[in-house]
Amino acid sequence: MKEKRSNTKLLWYMIAIGVIILFLLMLLSSVLGVGERLRNVSKYLEYGFYGLTFFLVYFLLIRPVHIILFSPSFSIETTLDQDSKRNIRVYKRVADRILEQDILTEVLREELISAKKNTSELKEVLNKIFNKQLKKEINKTIRKNAKTVMISTAISQNGRLDLYTVVVVNIKMIKELVVMCGFRPNMKNLSKLTINVFSTALIAEGLENMDLNDILPSSTMNVLGEIPLVKPLISSALQGVSNALLTLRIGIVTRKYLFSDAKEITKEEIRRGALLEAAGMLPSVVGDGLMLFPKKIFSMFKRKKKNDEADE
Repeated sequence: MKEKRSNTKLLWYMIAIGVIILFLLMLLSSVLGVGERLRNVSKYLEYGFYGLTFFLVYFLLIRPVHIILFSPSFSIETTLDQDSKRNIRVYKRVADRILEQDILTEVLREELISAKKNTSELKEVLNKIFNKQLKKEINKTIRKNAKTVMISTAISQNGRLDLYTVVVVNIKMIKELVVMCGFRPNMKNLSKLTINVFSTALIAEGLENMDLNDILPSSTMNVLGEIPLVKPLISSALQGVSNALLTLRIGIVTRKYLFSDAKEITKEEIRRGALLEAAGMLPSVVGDGLMLFPKKIFSMFKRKKKNDEADE
């Protein structure tokens, strides 16, 4: 049984590594392709682009991944395990990470500071904080990043750019959840998350070629075809909403890995529960995202009007 579990873990690790290598090759190909076109304009422009790309990759990908990997591996269920020297050190480290952030009420903050002196009390307070406070903050963070993905991929009309956007935003979201909790999922679950993120990014790239004729009835398409710009706007909106749903699912799966318990221990329950919860969150994310579009459009016209007045 142990050998079977070990082989399963190794398989997840190898798939995750393969996914990362594939993504890096795709990124390298895109960067070199743009650099080659810039070389025709100026070699200094090409070198500047490579330098900018390096800094973006470091701050948007490498740095968040480093923070995730070097956070302590922990789970809410371990607070119910028997004490050990390692667990006690992890409890205190997690408590310190949580106290560094401004997410606790004053009462919970004082309880956590006081409980650090007693291991059994510390476990109880951590359980209380995780279930009563952190889950609410985590859901807010998940919705915020899903809204970012929805708006970005709806505006963008480039499938490859959508792919990179989804990867960057989802890694940022996982990093924010890890920092907020003070710990990360185990390596096996991190490998699964890596595969989930890349799969979602590939779906985002494929949605660029989505045909509304395959989704909406022909009668509806005939009506929409008579209205200028409606079809591309609907197509972009559907892309954004689809990517937001997938991002919500990844965020919820991450939360479930962090807060695993006996009721949600099987991967089937995690997947089904994550998709249902993501569908429940989606309307509020879509509503918040759609409210931003009129403001952005209005501000664009406002700036244009000011520039025209200045020219006069």
